[in-house]
Amino acid sequence: MRAAVVTFPGSNCDRDLAVAMEAVFGRPVLRVWHADSELPPVDVVGIPGGFSYGDYLRPGAIAARSPILRAVIRAAERGVAVLGICNGFQILTEAGLLPGALIRNVGLAFVCREVELEVATTASPFTCAYPARARIRLPVAHHDGNYVADVETLDRLEAEDRIAFRYLDNPNGSARGIAGVLNARRNVLGMMPHPERACDPKLGGTDGIPLFRSLLSALVA
Repeated sequence: MRAAVVTFPGSNCDRDLAVAMEAVFGRPVLRVWHADSELPPVDVVGIPGGFSYGDYLRPGAIAARSPILRAVIRAAERGVAVLGICNGFQILTEAGLLPGALIRNVGLAFVCREVELEVATTASPFTCAYPARARIRLPVAHHDGNYVADVETLDRLEAEDRIAFRYLDNPNGSARGIAGVLNARRNVLGMMPHPERACDPKLGGTDGIPLFRSLLSALVA
């Protein structure tokens, strides 16, 4: 299982994500810099949380046009799994790999706490190790996590079973409680909650581990 994590100026969860992947995948994770123009051969690419390029213009807008994102887009088109968390989710929507957008939270407040989620589908390489409709708890930490899309897009996500996670306690006003979405091919996932921060009981929880075990199961099988 070969994995890479991208680092941008302003990333602050890249090491956390690499540590979580290494613990589950059992091998070192490659680290890739934003200015690189090529990805090494990998099975999964992680786009971490943080404040890429200082969140100038819009969160994720500049990172989506970085040299490495062109390589990530090509990899996704080949079927490589791409996981974007928090700012990574914002980057994936800005890059056009996922529909919709992430805007300011309702109430215009930064939200930093644990939230309860429902695993809305297990039919993906990111969620197949969770029980159906499992309720899990993961941390969030964002100011622009309010997922929006037009009604047609939201209906299509529902009809195609592409909503991966829903908030049970919607902290940001996201449309239909959406916390994570899949692309049509189901190899790209963007989510605002942080599974990498819930992979060690010493840190308060382990509900993020099945996400990484899902990838290991789906991509190595």
